This record gives sequence, C-alpha cells and structure tokens, in this order.
Amino acid sequence: MDAYTTLAEAIGSKQQVVARYHDRERVFSPHALGTKRGATHVLVYQYAGESERGLPPGGEWRCLSLDELSDIRLEPGAWRTAENVFNPQSCLDEIDVVVDALPPRGARGRNS
Repeated sequence: MDAYTTLAEAIGSKQQVVARYHDRERVFSPHALGTKRGATHVLVYQYAGESERGLPPGGEWRCLSLDELSDIRLEPGAWRTAENVFNPQSCLDEIDVVVDALPPRGARGRNS
C-alpha cells in the first residue's frame, strides 16, 4: 500500500501511525489529507516520537509532506486529537480526506 492509501485508511479508521520524517520517528494521528500548492500533505496531531523543534507535552499539530514520509505503518494505540481545533487550510489548499468534520472542542490530547 502506498503512503497516501495508508494515511487515508488511518484517517478513516482513526488509527495511530508511526513513520519516519526528516530521519526521525514520529507517532501521530492523521486528521486530513490533501494538497498544498500541488504537493501532497497530511495534517497530523503528533504526540510522541522525535521532532527537530521538540515536542510540547501532550503533542502538537504538524503539517507533513508525503514526499518526506517513509516507513509508514499503522500501529495499535490511541488515536488522539486536541482542543485547539486546527485550520486545515493552513496546511492544505485542497482536502481529499478528513476525519469526521473537525476534532471536538475540549478533546486536548484525548484518546478517541
């Protein structure tokens, strides 16, 4: 399965994803998949793993380029979201797949 299909499946079934991005392992819940200026991106809530800038306690929203993701796998574990409802348009010009409509308010770092 290619990266796009794997992430679309993870969004549809609310599954945790583990992948490498910029040579660091990331653990995240994907929320939206689409394109930004013609390049495929995924909006995720990353809550474990590594990051170049560090990761705040509980996690943070990230916009990741599919071209830079590798070793993508669905893993057992909690699917998470955050109360600071994201604006998908800051990550994506065109949205192909999105979880529900938006994460519920008051869901900070909460398992779904």
